[in-house]
Amino acid sequence: MDEHGTLTHPADNDPTLVLLTVEEAARRLRIGRTTCFALIRTGELESIDVGRLRRVPADAPAAYVARRRAAQRAA
Repeated sequence: MDEHGTLTHPADNDPTLVLLTVEEAARRLRIGRTTCFALIRTGELESIDVGRLRRVPADAPAAYVARRRAAQRAA
Protein backbone atom coordinates (compact mmCIF):
# COMPACT_ATOMS: atom_id res chain seq x y z
CA MET A 1 0.00 0.00 0.00
CA ASP A 2 1.07 3.56 -0.59
CA GLU A 3 0.86 6.47 1.85
CA HIS A 4 -2.81 7.02 0.93
CA GLY A 5 -3.79 3.46 1.77
CA THR A 6 -4.34 2.36 -1.84
CA LEU A 7 -2.88 -0.79 -3.29
CA THR A 8 0.14 -0.29 -5.50
CA HIS A 9 1.60 -2.63 -8.05
CA PRO A 10 5.31 -2.94 -8.81
CA ALA A 11 4.80 -2.01 -12.48
CA ASP A 12 2.93 1.22 -11.67
CA ASN A 13 6.10 3.24 -11.17
CA ASP A 14 8.68 1.21 -13.08
CA PRO A 15 10.38 3.63 -15.51
CA THR A 16 12.07 0.78 -17.38
CA LEU A 17 8.85 -0.64 -18.81
CA VAL A 18 8.34 -0.05 -22.52
CA LEU A 19 4.88 -1.60 -22.77
CA LEU A 20 2.08 -1.69 -20.22
CA THR A 21 -0.84 -4.05 -19.89
CA VAL A 22 -4.25 -2.42 -20.30
CA GLU A 23 -4.76 -2.77 -16.56
CA GLU A 24 -1.45 -0.99 -15.81
CA ALA A 25 -2.36 1.83 -18.23
CA ALA A 26 -5.77 2.13 -16.59
CA ARG A 27 -4.17 2.40 -13.14
CA ARG A 28 -1.81 5.11 -14.37
CA LEU A 29 -4.79 7.06 -15.74
CA ARG A 30 -6.86 6.29 -12.62
CA ILE A 31 -9.70 4.93 -14.78
CA GLY A 32 -11.35 1.55 -15.00
CA ARG A 33 -10.27 -1.28 -17.25
CA THR A 34 -13.46 -1.06 -19.34
CA THR A 35 -12.99 2.68 -19.89
CA CYS A 36 -9.38 2.05 -20.89
CA PHE A 37 -10.45 -0.54 -23.46
CA ALA A 38 -13.03 1.96 -24.78
CA LEU A 39 -10.29 4.58 -25.25
CA ILE A 40 -8.20 2.01 -27.09
CA ARG A 41 -11.13 0.97 -29.28
CA THR A 42 -11.79 4.58 -30.35
CA GLY A 43 -8.09 5.23 -30.98
CA GLU A 44 -7.80 7.86 -28.26
CA LEU A 45 -5.25 5.75 -26.38
CA GLU A 46 -2.50 4.18 -28.46
CA SER A 47 -2.00 0.44 -28.21
CA ILE A 48 -0.35 -2.35 -30.15
CA ASP A 49 -0.84 -6.08 -30.57
CA VAL A 50 1.94 -8.34 -29.39
CA GLY A 51 0.84 -11.74 -30.59
CA ARG A 52 -2.57 -12.20 -29.01
CA LEU A 53 -1.87 -9.60 -26.32
CA ARG A 54 -2.87 -5.93 -26.26
CA ARG A 55 -0.20 -3.60 -24.88
CA VAL A 56 -0.06 0.16 -24.36
CA PRO A 57 3.24 2.00 -24.94
CA ALA A 58 4.48 3.41 -21.64
CA ASP A 59 4.35 6.99 -22.96
CA ALA A 60 0.80 6.67 -24.36
CA PRO A 61 -1.11 7.50 -21.14
CA ALA A 62 0.82 10.78 -20.73
CA ALA A 63 0.30 11.60 -24.43
CA TYR A 64 -3.44 10.99 -24.05
CA VAL A 65 -3.61 13.36 -21.06
CA ALA A 66 -1.59 16.01 -22.93
CA ARG A 67 -3.99 15.85 -25.91
CA ARG A 68 -7.01 16.13 -23.61
CA ARG A 69 -5.50 19.12 -21.81
CA ALA A 70 -4.68 20.86 -25.09
CA ALA A 71 -8.21 20.24 -26.37
CA GLN A 72 -9.73 21.69 -23.21
CA ARG A 73 -7.53 24.78 -23.41
CA ALA A 74 -8.53 25.32 -27.05
CA ALA A 75 -12.26 25.05 -26.28
